[in-house]
Order: sequence, then C-alpha cells, then structure tokens
Amino acid sequence: MKLYKSVSAFFISVAISYGAVAGPAMDPELKGKSNQAVDLGLHYLREHQAENGSWSNSVGVTGLALRAFLESHRQYKEEDGPFITKSIKFILSQVKPNGAISESIQNVSYNTAVAITALKATNNPAYAEVIGNGQKFIKGIQLDESKDYSPDHQYYGGIGYGGDERPDMSNQYVALEALKKTEVDSNDPVWQRALKFISRSQNNSETNDQAWAKNDGGFTYMPGYSPNGETNSYGGMTHAGLVSLLFAGLDKDDPRVTAAYSWIKQNYTLEHNPGALKDQGLFYYYNAFAKSMFAYGEPEITDGNGIVHNWRNDLVGKLLSIQAADRSWVNEVARWWEGDKNLVTAWSIIGLNYATNESP
Repeated sequence: MKLYKSVSAFFISVAISYGAVAGPAMDPELKGKSNQAVDLGLHYLREHQAENGSWSNSVGVTGLALRAFLESHRQYKEEDGPFITKSIKFILSQVKPNGAISESIQNVSYNTAVAITALKATNNPAYAEVIGNGQKFIKGIQLDESKDYSPDHQYYGGIGYGGDERPDMSNQYVALEALKKTEVDSNDPVWQRALKFISRSQNNSETNDQAWAKNDGGFTYMPGYSPNGETNSYGGMTHAGLVSLLFAGLDKDDPRVTAAYSWIKQNYTLEHNPGALKDQGLFYYYNAFAKSMFAYGEPEITDGNGIVHNWRNDLVGKLLSIQAADRSWVNEVARWWEGDKNLVTAWSIIGLNYATNESP
C-alpha cells in the first residue's frame, strides 16, 4: 500500500525535471547547522499543530508544513506518527466534490495546489485520485476560450485565487509547481496557455506584447500591475516568474529565461526582497529564490558587481541568522500572511531543504 522514496530520490527526480546540477558543494559546517535549524523549526511546528491536525486551520499552511517534514533530511513518513497522519487527514477532510481542497472559498486555488503537492510528496498511491481531481480543478480555473478569454487577452492562460477573475503570478507559480510536481504531461495545453500569461507579466518588451512592458527582464505581480508602484519588477515575482518559465518547459537559452536571470543577477541580494516596499514578502522571496535557483541549476551566480556567490551558502546563512529564539521564523512586516509563524517557518524549512540538497 505504501511506497516511499528517500529524500535523495525525490531530489534526483526534481533535478532531472528541472535541469539542476550539482556542486560546488555548500560549506559542510554550514550544511550541518542548516540541518540543526531545520530540526528546531520542525519541533516548533510539531508543538504548534492544532488538535485537528492543521496548522493555522488552513489547508495551504498545513500543506506547506507537511511538505517541510516530508522533504527534510529526516525523511519523515506517515508511519512516523500522528504529526504526519493527522495533517494528511485534515487536508483530506477539506476535499470538495469539484476537486478543490480548501477550508474556505478564499485562496482555493493556492490551497489546492499546495495540498496536492504535499500529498504527492508522501509517495502514497492511495492519494492518486485526490491528486488527479485536484489537477483537474487547477486546470479548470485557468482562463481560456472556455471562459470567453481569447489568446490576445492579457489574462489569457492565467490562474488566480479561484474566487475572482484576476489571475496573478503568485498563484500561477504555485499552481504550475503543483502540476509539475504531480507530473502533468508536458504536452498538456495548460503549459502553453500558461506561458502566454507568464510572458505578459514580464518586463521584457521583446517577448511581452503589452504596451506597458519595460525591458529590465524582471516580473510584475500581474500584467500591468505591481504592489510596489506601477509596473516595477521585484524579487519575489521575478523568482516566481523564472521558475514558472522552467516549469513550463523553457530552457536557459529562451530569451524570457535569460532576461529573468539577468535581472536576478543584477539585483542579487538576500538582505531584502529587491524592488519590494520595505520588507514586504521577504520570506516568500526566500522560498521562491531557493526553488528558482535550484531549478535553474547553477551552483554559483555572479552579481551585478562581478562578485561570485554560492547561493546555497548565502541563503542558508541568512535564514540561520534570522531564526527566532523560539525556533520559528516570522516577518515583522506582516503583510501577505507573513506574520503567521507557521507559514513562514514552513517556507523557511522548505527553502533550507532545497539549499542543502545540492548533490542529489
């Protein structure tokens, strides 16, 4: 009934799918400290799990926390205890007849995507039907001709929260990650439709047919809008955009990929979310940074000043330096749920899990 892969096997499959390559390895002492920080963060989550098995009574937060456990260096499995099985039970209790998995009509797309990603990470075939129905739900809310959106519409191919008609790159990236992780066929039309929306959210006038597009290569929150002012690019969305392009099957030579990576190089930092207001979305940035850098597959990156960085060392060092005394992570700028310690701790652990699996 239960088929489990090791964490190393999981990252091998990810590396093959995303084109990640190994080495040079991160600092071994830093890797050891990272594993210790992950253990402490997981203990924090165990101590703050609700009686119903959830974290923050949210499918999305619960899915992220579950994934943090399953993908950690500890290789947790369902057989390890109720802190795993209760969280799965909570997620399954929120499955809807239409395939959605959410405790409310808010964030239904995001919650469903995160939930099926976590269920897939259990490697338990018992959840195949739930995952398949979740895939259908996500693909079903993508804006296309069936919803009277023509291919020339700026929102065509986009996926939003599921409760409104405005798609955005944040939901798009999480949805595409779920479809990639749950092995949706690369020839499925969902990917080509998605590329239209992704391209129209990028400040790259050579590939974006929207008149507002600038030409720095970075990404906005959605076509024609960023929360940091007008249509300015910023770090969280640029990393989400880069990894979305890679999820959709583009290679490094595609001009959209090269433009996004160029923006990241020119704005490389882990001190803040570049281009964002204050420290808004800082931990979202760290999480998307880890995934996009892993997916891009280069162990080092050269910034705009010509300085070469081992991004794994940089990310781990930064996250270790800001782990709180209670073993959690949290953003004092609490916008976009980043005041929720369960969410931010799960994001941080997932980021550390990616960084420390540099040699799958």
